[in-house]
Amino acid sequence: MNRYAFRYSMRQSFQSLSRNAWLAILTSGMIAISLIILGGFLLLTINVNQFIHTLESNVEVSVFLEEGVNVGEVEDRIRNLEGVAGQTFVSKEEGLEDFSRTMGDPTLLRDLEGENNPLPDLIRVQVTEPEQVAIVAETVQAYPEVELVDYGEELVARLMQITSRLNALFVTLGVLIALGAVFLIVNIIRLSVVARQEEVVVMKYMGASNGYIRFPFFTEGLVMGWTGTVAAVTVLGVVYAQLTSAFRQDSLILLFQPVTDLERLLPIFLGLMIMGTLMAGFGSFVSIRKYLRV
Repeated sequence: MNRYAFRYSMRQSFQSLSRNAWLAILTSGMIAISLIILGGFLLLTINVNQFIHTLESNVEVSVFLEEGVNVGEVEDRIRNLEGVAGQTFVSKEEGLEDFSRTMGDPTLLRDLEGENNPLPDLIRVQVTEPEQVAIVAETVQAYPEVELVDYGEELVARLMQITSRLNALFVTLGVLIALGAVFLIVNIIRLSVVARQEEVVVMKYMGASNGYIRFPFFTEGLVMGWTGTVAAVTVLGVVYAQLTSAFRQDSLILLFQPVTDLERLLPIFLGLMIMGTLMAGFGSFVSIRKYLRV
């Protein structure tokens, strides 16, 4: 196609979009809805994964020490273990104060202060990965200075099981929703082509080449796809920004911190724009082949 034909085809594309504005708007709107559903699911997925990661990072190994041991030596040995991210020493006095506050009355256990304190000294150990919890706990339990190690074995195992199942579920649903969005976009574009099939047949009988006929439809598909993706990304961005702002103002932020890192959000929004635009162009390219065989 020479440059004159290219210019003419581009002009025809935009004239066609103007003549069939209602169809172009409807098609772009349907593409936007498809991408909003997909994008909303992807945003939900990364936030659920963030919440699970927060829960996993809060899993600790509680190391209860024997009476009169050298705490510094125990801390040094624990610090050098593989998988240990940090540790916090809690004296038995601090432990009693924390327990009193938990009971709701700081004076309730006053008689247990000093030599009457039955609680042992405690070291709370944070690990880098949940899979390291059992290994670290088993290693520390063997120390002669350690009376007891507790890390909620059943809770950790259950958490890892739930995490594994949720990841598998999100991957499966993500693939299905993405395929559904692609299928819907392609068929939406196909319907817009079917609505103008007579125009294609007339151009074919007048001797226009397949490339000449296909190019305006391909361009229109890209424009409608791009318009739909811009609308989808704008809606998702505004709604997501409002939701994250609401979570920051709510007390639930202590339990859940929404993802606001642009490095994690930009791939989703850029991916949606590329996918919607290209799928619309591809849908036009594929759909028109049927009418070029006349």
